[in-house]
Amino acid sequence: MQARTLFPALLALVLTGVSAHAQTPTLVSQHNNWDAYSYGGSKGKVCYALSKPTKLSPSDRNHGDVFFFVSNRPGENVNNEPSVIVGYAFKEQSSVSVDVDGQKFTMFTKNDGAWMANATEERQLVAAMKAGRGMVVTGVSARGTQTTYDFSLSGVTAAITAADRACQ
Repeated sequence: MQARTLFPALLALVLTGVSAHAQTPTLVSQHNNWDAYSYGGSKGKVCYALSKPTKLSPSDRNHGDVFFFVSNRPGENVNNEPSVIVGYAFKEQSSVSVDVDGQKFTMFTKNDGAWMANATEERQLVAAMKAGRGMVVTGVSARGTQTTYDFSLSGVTAAITAADRACQ
């Protein structure tokens, strides 16, 4: 359990660019395939829901650690920001597609991460995730490999709610 908590916690610190003086993230709660975490960042509290994929394709590749986040950083006026991080660099100037039960969204990539290309669609993606059953994230690695990640959305609503409450 400690390893399950420690890696996402360290990953979150790197993702948000928090200083070395930040606290280690704490597991707030677990909800099926999604967990909620919080920690004190340099600009205030940071809280997020996090999940790992249930299926990675192609199966014969090393994908590294792959996570989908929904983050809150009240000190930066960020609320329910969806993002994905993978264990390799995405192809430069490529995009990632997110399909939630047939509703499609596009994310821009930078290095090993991806964020919503259109920030106004963040709420729509989060609402689709809360109402959905499954989510498929597809991108292209810097080496040109098409990658696909299936995420269960079981527990996503409860985890996002827990992360929201932790940051109030």
